[in-house]
Amino acid sequence: MNLQDGYSPDYSAEFKEQIILNATSLEISSIVNISVQEVEIVTPARKANYDTEHILTIIIIVLSLITAGFGLFYNSGGAPYNFINQYGDVVKLYGRGLYRHDSFFKAPVFRGTDCTIFFIVCPLLITALIQDIRLKTLKSRMSLIAFISCFMYYAASIAFGVTYNSLLFVYILLFAACFFGLIKGLMSIDFKQVEKSMTNSLSYKGIYSFLIITGIALYAAWLPDIVTALVAKRPLLLIENYTTEITYVIDMGIIAPACFICFYLLKQRKGLGFILLEILLTLCIVIGIMLPVQTMFQIYEGIIIPLPAIITKLGSFCILALFAFNFKVQALYNMADGFKHYT
Repeated sequence: MNLQDGYSPDYSAEFKEQIILNATSLEISSIVNISVQEVEIVTPARKANYDTEHILTIIIIVLSLITAGFGLFYNSGGAPYNFINQYGDVVKLYGRGLYRHDSFFKAPVFRGTDCTIFFIVCPLLITALIQDIRLKTLKSRMSLIAFISCFMYYAASIAFGVTYNSLLFVYILLFAACFFGLIKGLMSIDFKQVEKSMTNSLSYKGIYSFLIITGIALYAAWLPDIVTALVAKRPLLLIENYTTEITYVIDMGIIAPACFICFYLLKQRKGLGFILLEILLTLCIVIGIMLPVQTMFQIYEGIIIPLPAIITKLGSFCILALFAFNFKVQALYNMADGFKHYT
Protein backbone atom coordinates (compact mmCIF):
# COMPACT_ATOMS: atom_id res chain seq x y z
CA MET A 1 0.00 0.00 0.00
CA ASN A 2 1.40 3.45 -0.87
CA LEU A 3 0.25 7.06 -0.99
CA GLN A 4 -1.13 6.69 -4.50
CA ASP A 5 -3.78 4.29 -3.21
CA GLY A 6 -5.43 7.13 -1.31
CA TYR A 7 -5.63 5.15 1.92
CA SER A 8 -3.53 5.79 5.04
CA PRO A 9 -3.86 2.93 7.53
CA ASP A 10 -3.10 3.46 11.20
CA TYR A 11 -0.82 0.52 11.98
CA SER A 12 -0.39 -0.58 15.59
CA ALA A 13 3.05 -0.26 17.18
CA GLU A 14 3.46 -4.05 17.22
CA PHE A 15 2.57 -4.38 13.53
CA LYS A 16 4.95 -1.56 12.60
CA GLU A 17 7.69 -3.31 14.51
CA GLN A 18 7.17 -6.56 12.60
CA ILE A 19 7.20 -4.68 9.29
CA ILE A 20 10.49 -2.97 10.14
CA LEU A 21 12.08 -6.19 11.38
CA ASN A 22 11.16 -8.17 8.30
CA ALA A 23 11.33 -5.60 5.50
CA THR A 24 14.17 -3.99 3.59
CA SER A 25 14.84 -0.24 3.77
CA LEU A 26 13.31 0.25 0.29
CA GLU A 27 10.16 -1.63 1.26
CA ILE A 28 9.82 0.34 4.49
CA SER A 29 10.11 3.65 2.65
CA SER A 30 7.00 2.81 0.63
CA ILE A 31 4.86 2.08 3.69
CA VAL A 32 2.63 4.84 4.98
CA ASN A 33 2.60 5.92 8.64
CA ILE A 34 6.03 4.53 9.54
CA SER A 35 8.31 7.44 10.29
CA VAL A 36 12.08 7.61 9.94
CA GLN A 37 12.35 7.73 13.74
CA GLU A 38 10.39 4.50 14.09
CA VAL A 39 12.65 2.81 11.54
CA GLU A 40 15.75 3.96 13.41
CA ILE A 41 14.41 2.50 16.67
CA VAL A 42 14.85 -1.01 15.29
CA THR A 43 18.64 -1.25 14.92
CA PRO A 44 20.65 -4.19 13.55
CA ALA A 45 21.20 -5.25 17.17
CA ARG A 46 17.45 -5.38 17.69
CA LYS A 47 17.05 -7.45 14.53
CA ALA A 48 19.61 -9.83 16.01
CA ASN A 49 17.21 -10.06 18.98
CA TYR A 50 19.37 -8.39 21.60
CA ASP A 51 20.21 -4.86 22.70
CA THR A 52 22.59 -2.93 24.95
CA GLU A 53 20.53 -3.78 28.01
CA HIS A 54 21.08 -7.47 27.38
CA ILE A 55 24.83 -6.99 27.01
CA LEU A 56 24.99 -5.05 30.30
CA THR A 57 22.91 -7.75 31.97
CA ILE A 58 25.33 -10.46 30.84
CA ILE A 59 28.20 -8.39 32.28
CA ILE A 60 26.28 -8.06 35.56
CA ILE A 61 25.71 -11.82 35.71
CA VAL A 62 29.36 -12.68 35.06
CA LEU A 63 30.71 -10.13 37.54
CA SER A 64 28.19 -11.13 40.21
CA LEU A 65 29.10 -14.80 39.87
CA ILE A 66 32.76 -13.82 40.32
CA THR A 67 32.19 -11.63 43.39
CA ALA A 68 29.68 -13.94 45.05
CA GLY A 69 31.67 -17.06 44.16
CA PHE A 70 34.89 -15.72 45.62
CA GLY A 71 33.14 -14.40 48.72
CA LEU A 72 31.41 -17.72 49.34
CA PHE A 73 34.01 -20.31 48.37
CA TYR A 74 37.44 -18.69 48.70
CA ASN A 75 39.24 -19.77 51.88
CA SER A 76 42.65 -18.32 52.68
CA GLY A 77 42.98 -20.05 56.02
CA GLY A 78 43.66 -18.05 59.16
CA ALA A 79 41.70 -17.36 62.31
CA PRO A 80 39.78 -14.49 63.92
CA TYR A 81 41.85 -11.77 65.55
CA ASN A 82 41.25 -8.59 67.54
CA PHE A 83 41.63 -5.07 66.23
CA ILE A 84 41.36 -1.69 67.97
CA ASN A 85 39.19 0.61 65.85
CA GLN A 86 39.32 4.39 65.46
CA TYR A 87 37.07 4.81 68.51
CA GLY A 88 39.34 2.79 70.79
CA ASP A 89 37.02 -0.23 70.88
CA VAL A 90 38.28 -3.79 70.48
CA VAL A 91 36.73 -5.39 67.39
CA LYS A 92 36.90 -9.07 66.46
CA LEU A 93 37.74 -9.53 62.78
CA TYR A 94 36.85 -12.60 60.68
CA GLY A 95 40.43 -13.50 59.80
CA ARG A 96 39.91 -15.78 56.79
CA GLY A 97 38.66 -15.84 53.22
CA LEU A 98 37.84 -12.82 51.09
CA TYR A 99 36.32 -11.02 54.10
CA ARG A 100 39.23 -11.69 56.49
CA HIS A 101 39.55 -7.97 57.29
CA ASP A 102 35.81 -7.52 57.91
CA SER A 103 34.26 -7.85 61.35
CA PHE A 104 33.35 -11.26 62.73
CA PHE A 105 29.72 -10.08 62.89
CA LYS A 106 29.51 -8.68 59.33
CA ALA A 107 31.56 -11.25 57.36
CA PRO A 108 28.94 -14.03 57.73
CA VAL A 109 26.31 -11.51 56.57
CA PHE A 110 28.36 -10.83 53.43
CA ARG A 111 28.81 -14.55 52.82
CA GLY A 112 25.08 -15.16 53.30
CA THR A 113 24.42 -12.42 50.75
CA ASP A 114 26.87 -14.02 48.34
CA CYS A 115 25.16 -17.39 48.78
CA THR A 116 21.75 -15.90 47.94
CA ILE A 117 23.12 -14.00 44.95
CA PHE A 118 25.03 -17.01 43.58
CA PHE A 119 22.38 -19.70 43.96
CA ILE A 120 19.09 -17.79 43.75
CA VAL A 121 19.25 -14.26 42.36
CA CYS A 122 21.71 -14.86 39.52
CA PRO A 123 19.60 -17.73 38.11
CA LEU A 124 16.53 -15.48 38.37
CA LEU A 125 18.33 -12.71 36.48
CA ILE A 126 19.41 -15.20 33.80
CA THR A 127 15.79 -16.33 33.47
CA ALA A 128 14.58 -12.72 33.21
CA LEU A 129 17.22 -12.01 30.55
CA ILE A 130 16.21 -15.01 28.44
CA GLN A 131 12.54 -14.03 28.74
CA ASP A 132 13.25 -10.46 27.63
CA ILE A 133 15.32 -11.62 24.65
CA ARG A 134 12.51 -13.97 23.59
CA LEU A 135 9.40 -11.91 24.32
CA LYS A 136 10.46 -8.23 24.33
CA THR A 137 7.31 -7.23 26.21
CA LEU A 138 6.81 -4.64 28.91
CA LYS A 139 6.42 -7.47 31.41
CA SER A 140 9.75 -9.02 30.50
CA ARG A 141 11.60 -5.69 30.43
CA MET A 142 10.14 -4.50 33.75
CA SER A 143 11.07 -7.82 35.33
CA LEU A 144 14.62 -7.51 33.99
CA ILE A 145 14.95 -3.95 35.33
CA ALA A 146 13.62 -5.03 38.72
CA PHE A 147 16.27 -7.73 39.08
CA ILE A 148 19.00 -5.36 37.90
CA SER A 149 17.87 -3.02 40.69
CA CYS A 150 18.47 -5.83 43.19
CA PHE A 151 22.01 -6.19 41.85
CA MET A 152 22.40 -2.42 42.07
CA TYR A 153 21.66 -2.73 45.81
CA TYR A 154 24.13 -5.62 46.09
CA ALA A 155 26.85 -3.80 44.13
CA ALA A 156 26.50 -0.62 46.20
CA SER A 157 26.61 -2.63 49.44
CA ILE A 158 29.86 -4.41 48.63
CA ALA A 159 31.52 -1.49 46.81
CA PHE A 160 30.91 0.93 49.71
CA GLY A 161 30.37 -1.37 52.67
CA VAL A 162 33.03 -4.08 52.53
CA THR A 163 36.57 -3.56 53.85
CA TYR A 164 39.08 -3.32 51.01
CA ASN A 165 39.96 -6.62 49.37
CA SER A 166 41.42 -7.88 46.09
CA LEU A 167 38.06 -7.70 44.26
CA LEU A 168 37.65 -3.92 44.58
CA PHE A 169 37.99 -3.31 40.82
CA VAL A 170 35.44 -6.05 40.13
CA TYR A 171 33.09 -4.32 42.59
CA ILE A 172 33.58 -1.05 40.69
CA LEU A 173 32.84 -2.72 37.34
CA LEU A 174 29.73 -4.41 38.76
CA PHE A 175 28.48 -1.15 40.25
CA ALA A 176 28.99 0.65 36.92
CA ALA A 177 27.25 -2.09 34.92
CA CYS A 178 24.27 -2.08 37.30
CA PHE A 179 24.04 1.71 37.38
CA PHE A 180 24.08 2.18 33.61
CA GLY A 181 22.02 -0.96 33.05
CA LEU A 182 19.31 0.47 35.28
CA ILE A 183 19.37 3.81 33.46
CA LYS A 184 19.35 2.16 30.02
CA GLY A 185 16.50 -0.12 31.07
CA LEU A 186 14.34 2.77 32.25
CA MET A 187 15.08 4.70 29.05
CA SER A 188 13.95 1.71 26.97
CA ILE A 189 10.40 1.81 28.33
CA ASP A 190 7.58 4.05 27.15
CA PHE A 191 5.84 5.09 30.37
CA LYS A 192 2.62 5.80 28.46
CA GLN A 193 2.59 2.21 27.25
CA VAL A 194 2.93 1.05 30.86
CA GLU A 195 -0.07 3.15 31.87
CA LYS A 196 -2.15 1.69 29.04
CA SER A 197 -1.11 -1.87 29.82
CA MET A 198 -2.27 -1.84 33.45
CA THR A 199 -5.84 -2.83 34.20
CA ASN A 200 -7.95 -1.41 37.03
CA SER A 201 -8.31 -4.69 38.92
CA LEU A 202 -5.18 -4.25 41.00
CA SER A 203 -5.66 -4.20 44.77
CA TYR A 204 -4.52 -0.58 45.02
CA LYS A 205 -5.54 -0.06 48.64
CA GLY A 206 -3.47 -3.03 49.72
CA ILE A 207 -0.51 -1.85 47.66
CA TYR A 208 -0.76 1.67 49.10
CA SER A 209 -0.74 0.24 52.63
CA PHE A 210 2.23 -1.98 51.78
CA LEU A 211 4.27 0.93 50.42
CA ILE A 212 3.57 3.17 53.41
CA ILE A 213 4.25 0.39 55.94
CA THR A 214 7.47 -0.63 54.18
CA GLY A 215 8.74 2.95 54.08
CA ILE A 216 7.97 3.48 57.77
CA ALA A 217 9.38 0.04 58.69
CA LEU A 218 12.78 0.89 57.23
CA TYR A 219 13.04 4.01 59.38
CA ALA A 220 11.72 2.11 62.40
CA ALA A 221 14.33 -0.62 61.89
CA TRP A 222 17.43 1.57 61.57
CA LEU A 223 16.75 5.09 62.88
CA PRO A 224 16.66 4.07 66.59
CA ASP A 225 20.27 2.85 66.27
CA ILE A 226 21.36 6.29 65.09
CA VAL A 227 19.32 8.15 67.71
CA THR A 228 20.67 5.92 70.50
CA ALA A 229 24.24 6.57 69.37
CA LEU A 230 23.65 10.33 69.23
CA VAL A 231 22.10 10.40 72.69
CA ALA A 232 24.92 8.32 74.17
CA LYS A 233 27.50 10.39 72.26
CA ARG A 234 29.02 7.19 70.98
CA PRO A 235 29.42 5.66 67.52
CA LEU A 236 26.91 3.14 66.23
CA LEU A 237 26.86 -0.07 68.24
CA LEU A 238 28.00 -2.16 65.27
CA ILE A 239 30.20 0.40 63.51
CA GLU A 240 33.16 -1.84 64.42
CA ASN A 241 36.00 -1.26 61.88
CA TYR A 242 33.82 0.61 59.38
CA THR A 243 33.31 4.32 58.77
CA THR A 244 29.57 4.20 58.07
CA GLU A 245 26.61 1.81 57.77
CA ILE A 246 25.80 1.48 54.07
CA THR A 247 22.54 -0.40 54.73
CA TYR A 248 21.17 2.58 56.67
CA VAL A 249 22.15 4.93 53.84
CA ILE A 250 20.47 2.88 51.10
CA ASP A 251 17.38 1.85 53.05
CA MET A 252 16.57 5.21 54.66
CA GLY A 253 18.04 7.44 51.94
CA ILE A 254 16.77 5.67 48.81
CA ILE A 255 14.41 2.73 49.38
CA ALA A 256 12.09 4.31 51.96
CA PRO A 257 11.65 7.58 50.00
CA ALA A 258 11.13 5.50 46.84
CA CYS A 259 8.20 3.77 48.59
CA PHE A 260 6.52 7.12 49.29
CA ILE A 261 7.26 8.42 45.77
CA CYS A 262 5.82 5.22 44.30
CA PHE A 263 2.69 5.68 46.42
CA TYR A 264 2.26 9.22 45.06
CA LEU A 265 2.82 8.18 41.43
CA LEU A 266 0.46 5.21 41.68
CA LYS A 267 -2.28 7.47 43.02
CA GLN A 268 -1.97 9.35 39.72
CA ARG A 269 -1.63 6.09 37.73
CA LYS A 270 1.72 7.19 36.30
CA GLY A 271 3.80 4.69 34.32
CA LEU A 272 6.91 5.36 36.40
CA GLY A 273 4.91 4.46 39.50
CA PHE A 274 4.17 0.97 38.16
CA ILE A 275 7.83 0.48 37.25
CA LEU A 276 8.92 1.61 40.72
CA LEU A 277 6.38 -0.77 42.22
CA GLU A 278 7.85 -3.71 40.27
CA ILE A 279 11.35 -2.76 41.45
CA LEU A 280 10.36 -2.36 45.10
CA LEU A 281 8.32 -5.57 45.22
CA THR A 282 11.14 -7.59 43.66
CA LEU A 283 13.72 -6.05 45.98
CA CYS A 284 11.55 -6.76 49.01
CA ILE A 285 11.13 -10.41 47.96
CA VAL A 286 14.88 -10.86 47.45
CA ILE A 287 15.66 -9.28 50.83
CA GLY A 288 13.04 -11.52 52.43
CA ILE A 289 14.94 -14.53 51.05
CA MET A 290 18.38 -13.11 51.83
CA LEU A 291 17.88 -12.18 55.51
CA PRO A 292 17.21 -15.75 56.77
CA VAL A 293 20.25 -16.99 54.81
CA GLN A 294 22.43 -14.26 56.36
CA THR A 295 21.11 -15.18 59.80
CA MET A 296 21.90 -18.88 59.26
CA PHE A 297 25.49 -18.01 58.31
CA GLN A 298 25.82 -15.93 61.49
CA ILE A 299 24.39 -18.69 63.69
CA TYR A 300 26.74 -21.21 62.05
CA GLU A 301 29.68 -19.01 63.10
CA GLY A 302 28.41 -19.03 66.68
CA ILE A 303 27.02 -15.50 66.71
CA ILE A 304 24.13 -15.17 69.15
CA ILE A 305 21.28 -13.05 67.81
CA PRO A 306 18.76 -11.86 70.42
CA LEU A 307 15.24 -13.21 69.94
CA PRO A 308 13.66 -9.70 69.91
CA ALA A 309 15.96 -8.75 67.00
CA ILE A 310 14.92 -11.86 65.08
CA ILE A 311 11.22 -11.12 65.65
CA THR A 312 11.26 -7.37 65.00
CA LYS A 313 13.72 -7.17 62.11
CA LEU A 314 14.01 -10.57 60.46
CA GLY A 315 10.36 -11.48 61.04
CA SER A 316 8.93 -8.17 59.87
CA PHE A 317 10.95 -8.12 56.64
CA CYS A 318 10.00 -11.72 55.85
CA ILE A 319 6.31 -10.91 56.33
CA LEU A 320 6.65 -7.88 54.07
CA ALA A 321 8.32 -10.14 51.49
CA LEU A 322 5.29 -12.46 51.49
CA PHE A 323 2.97 -9.51 50.86
CA ALA A 324 5.35 -8.25 48.17
CA PHE A 325 5.21 -11.62 46.40
CA ASN A 326 1.40 -11.54 46.45
CA PHE A 327 1.27 -8.01 44.99
CA LYS A 328 3.92 -8.84 42.38
CA VAL A 329 1.85 -11.79 41.12
CA GLN A 330 -1.20 -9.51 41.00
CA ALA A 331 0.67 -6.81 39.08
CA LEU A 332 2.00 -9.24 36.48
CA TYR A 333 -1.39 -10.91 36.11
CA ASN A 334 -3.14 -7.57 35.60
CA MET A 335 -0.72 -6.25 33.00
CA ALA A 336 -2.14 -6.69 29.51
CA ASP A 337 -0.12 -8.89 27.15
CA GLY A 338 1.15 -7.75 23.79
CA PHE A 339 2.67 -4.40 24.78
CA LYS A 340 6.21 -4.16 23.48
CA HIS A 341 9.09 -2.14 24.88
CA TYR A 342 11.25 -0.16 22.47
CA THR A 343 15.01 0.25 22.80
